[in-house]
Amino acid sequence: MIIGICGGSGSGKTTLLRRLCDEYRGLNPSVFSLDNYYLPIEMQQKDPNGIVNFDLPSALDRNKIIEDLNSLISGSPIKVKEYNFNSPPHVNNFIDIDPSDLIIVEGLFLFYYTEIKSHLDMSVYVTVDSDVQLKRRINRDQSQRGYSIDDIIYQWENHVNPCHSQYIEPYKNDADYFFRNDSNAENDFLNLKRNIDLLMKQKKVHKESIR
Repeated sequence: MIIGICGGSGSGKTTLLRRLCDEYRGLNPSVFSLDNYYLPIEMQQKDPNGIVNFDLPSALDRNKIIEDLNSLISGSPIKVKEYNFNSPPHVNNFIDIDPSDLIIVEGLFLFYYTEIKSHLDMSVYVTVDSDVQLKRRINRDQSQRGYSIDDIIYQWENHVNPCHSQYIEPYKNDADYFFRNDSNAENDFLNLKRNIDLLMKQKKVHKESIR
């Protein structure tokens, strides 16, 4: 069974992913994150001001994503170079991902990449107020990446928002389930879990270790 989690930057995709992995830890879920497939910086597109734009579908190695996901689905383990913004280009930290009855795929362009969308048994779109997204982006990029507030706002206005409007927002209605990452989060998670459990029962996924 394959669950896909999509949503804008700072919406809470990774948080939901971690909670699902904990909830279904008895299945040892395979975690497949599109963040691990960014192309080298020298292959990235630049905006008219010469600033690299990481918020485009072309920023990721789409062919490698599809190849590895197909391998995982077919039951073969994969080895992926772990994405770390602060790691030098020559540093290669690889992670091994074993196949599982439950694969959780997470990323910005999950629905835009039709080759991925066609594999999903359940798709989840994470929503949150845009002001919250920006605050999370600021906190992350200042603490983890050392960006100035001016750089973060520039990227938000010139890269993140246009990307969201063109490549993410238009596809949200393709989702099977909307997860509101706000005061509704707990209730939405319980409803999501019920839907997942029902689908697992239909697909006869073994759940003896699931709480």
